[in-house]
Amino acid sequence: MDERTLKAAKRVEDITAFYVHAAVYVIINLLLVIINVTITDDVWWAHWVLLGWGVGLVAHWFAVFGRTPRFISRWQVRKMRQLRRQM
Repeated sequence: MDERTLKAAKRVEDITAFYVHAAVYVIINLLLVIINVTITDDVWWAHWVLLGWGVGLVAHWFAVFGRTPRFISRWQVRKMRQLRRQM
């Protein structure tokens, strides 16, 4: 396969991984909220999971759809060259 095809395949893989992450986030947190409301409705604890995991989900979104900072892009290029020389 040529380089463009490999890049496109990697991009699709990254986007798919984000969508799976988002779906699992919604399903699990919905279940946790239901458990929180039905069992321990006097103590609200599910929001901590929503918040903590939500931060991770936002970070994943930026990694997939956001703009990569220049210093990271330069490091990636250097690392690819290094690994290519080793192979």
